[in-house]
Amino acid sequence: MAKMSDLIISLRLAWRVVVRNWIVYRKDFLANISPTLADPALMMTALGMGLSPFIGSIHGLSYSQYLAPGMAATTVLFTAFFECSYGFYVRMTFESVFKAMLTTPIGTREVVLGEFIWVAIRAGLMSGGVGIVLALFHLLPNPWAVLLFPLIGGLLSIPCGAIGSIAASYVRNINQFQTVYSFLIAPMYFISGTFFPLGDRPFLGAIVQVSPFFHGVTLLQMAAWNQFSLPRVSYHLGVMLAYGLILGLWSIVRVRKKLVS
Repeated sequence: MAKMSDLIISLRLAWRVVVRNWIVYRKDFLANISPTLADPALMMTALGMGLSPFIGSIHGLSYSQYLAPGMAATTVLFTAFFECSYGFYVRMTFESVFKAMLTTPIGTREVVLGEFIWVAIRAGLMSGGVGIVLALFHLLPNPWAVLLFPLIGGLLSIPCGAIGSIAASYVRNINQFQTVYSFLIAPMYFISGTFFPLGDRPFLGAIVQVSPFFHGVTLLQMAAWNQFSLPRVSYHLGVMLAYGLILGLWSIVRVRKKLVS
């Protein structure tokens, strides 16, 4: 009972972090949502509409339809990573928001948990919004997938966001995030099955298994194309959740060391 009571208190305190982030976020709401919505739209226009006539079909899908679920995943990746890397670092280092929180009953665990809840809500809503637009343009063979996009997007945001917060706890200045992006996030993004299938490329197919983003992309693709398979769903969902748990716990440990040192 005591542990359950402590968990409820911790969640309530974490929610205070979420509310604080929302209050700040809504002040520049349009500016904040513009990049995450505009980038997938431009990508679909440049690659989907531009290359689709030349590429033809992939597994019975037009290239635009093949590309579509990956754009929802891209929104999640960039929303989660940049919010928990640059955004987290600014709040921690320049604004000293978290140090101020630690003078209240909020602890480092609640800080990290609140940040993850916040980014999961943001990423889930963003991926759902992208899914609705894709469905309106008939780019989702299974239009009911828009109901699953927020759930999958929210779960995918946890490991992607944890990578950002872990990076924020290691970098010595804000410019070093460019290294993290170039050698970790960019490879995850481009080699993930988003832009081309990996089934006939066994070497790349084996490498991407270590990427949590790949497993989220695959789940979104299965939902969008109505190609569910219980073994595949169980595998990809299990790996993504395991990454979220491991990276999330690592993030809590690192942030605690950073904030209390």
